[in-house]
Amino acid sequence: MEQPRIRVAAYVTRCRGADIDLLVFDHIDMPEAGTQIPAGGVRPGEELETAVLREVAEETGLLDTVVAGCLATDHRPHPGTRQSRRTTFFHLRAAPATPDSWTHRVTGGDEDEGMRFACRFERLPLAIRLADHQDVWLGRLADAVDDNGPEQWRCR
Repeated sequence: MEQPRIRVAAYVTRCRGADIDLLVFDHIDMPEAGTQIPAGGVRPGEELETAVLREVAEETGLLDTVVAGCLATDHRPHPGTRQSRRTTFFHLRAAPATPDSWTHRVTGGDEDEGMRFACRFERLPLAIRLADHQDVWLGRLADAVDDNGPEQWRCR
């Protein structure tokens, strides 16, 4: 039996006033990749929380995010290669003063090093779809940030 690739994904939120924004990005050099959230592989021996913070830093440049919790673990094959994957989705918080948008060149020495990402915050609920079904757990995120349920999308 094939061992799944172990991955993490980050729903990075920013509260401004009563509204919640979600960090997303687009590949500048590969627009066909679609709009995504920070995600990637876990290195051997690396803790999941350490991996998600590293992926956010590598793919967006944000160094001051804080893990707020683990939302779900998804077992879904890679859409292109069909390789087995196990992705753990985390909720992270960014500071309210984080910019609305910026461009970041990926660092960290992995296969995506040097790629350019157009990062931005989008108001929740999202009006766009995320690539690779990355939006599948947004309902759990809503429940985690708001006692009133997902239709409100308000900060506590």
